[in-house]
Amino acid sequence: MSGNVRPESMKRIVNKELAEAFIEEQIREIREQVGNRKVLLALSGGVDSSVVAALLIKAIGKKLTCVHVNHGLLRKGEPEQVIEVFRNQMDANLIYVDAVDRFLDALKDVSEPETKRKIIGKIFIDVFVEEARKLEGVELLAQGTIYPDILESKGVKAHHNVGGLPEDLKFELVEPVKLLYKDEVRVVGEALGLPHSMVYRQPFPGPGLGVRCTGAITRDRLNSLREADAIVREEIGKLENLPWQFFAVIPDIQSTGIKDGKRYMGWPVVIRAIDTVDAVTAKSVILPIETLLTIRDRIIAEVPGVNRVLWDYTDKPVSTIEWE
Repeated sequence: MSGNVRPESMKRIVNKELAEAFIEEQIREIREQVGNRKVLLALSGGVDSSVVAALLIKAIGKKLTCVHVNHGLLRKGEPEQVIEVFRNQMDANLIYVDAVDRFLDALKDVSEPETKRKIIGKIFIDVFVEEARKLEGVELLAQGTIYPDILESKGVKAHHNVGGLPEDLKFELVEPVKLLYKDEVRVVGEALGLPHSMVYRQPFPGPGLGVRCTGAITRDRLNSLREADAIVREEIGKLENLPWQFFAVIPDIQSTGIKDGKRYMGWPVVIRAIDTVDAVTAKSVILPIETLLTIRDRIIAEVPGVNRVLWDYTDKPVSTIEWE
């Protein structure tokens, strides 16, 4: 599937049979392009990079090296899932980089959202480049570019793919899912045997929890956010009709609480659940009161430092989906 324009004759991948045919076609094309060369992939654990990783493992095995950078801003259990699925189950050539301290130290006392984004993006590239320079014989870079990226941003997907690499690391690109829409990528992922929870992972911003731990990030507030978010996703995930996206936010404010008869300062957790078709506009989902109460009780009981649970039910516009 050469070129960046999806042929009108190309069938939508809506079932396992069509997905398997696509996989076989891509295996042939990947092997033809790669030959005896080596491929590098930044594996975030998101849907697109995970599907590309699984596809390349099937096509070229150990010729692929995956680099997973843990910047400390991932959701609960995500780095562990990447290691379990790709290293332990798929026997991938996986490099895991624990860069948590590097990222969080650089973000200390930084409160401006765009500055936070730039710091996260720059350090990610720096870490990836450092790992790439340790490898020999790598000539190709695999990316999880999908068709909406090409339509909307000329093929650049800065939060999952590696842009801005130095001149000596300008690799030839391998982009096996670049003509697919997100729903098709998910069908292919399931056909490749990836876990349902990974294939149907919710949209997640490139800076991760960094834009949901608003203001200057502190480690204790970030850790509490990770735990609260896991509770929100677990409880809303039990509903029959799931919202498009649901998550928690801990803003950089404190409020008074009472514990053991004494007043103390704690953080609020904000619940956000929305439905959208194109992410340009979004409607807040009216959650069942039983679900909200369960989330409230669990967060207050299980998450340190939190003394309020709030519900953000504003639409986009006027609010954005994310808080930063």
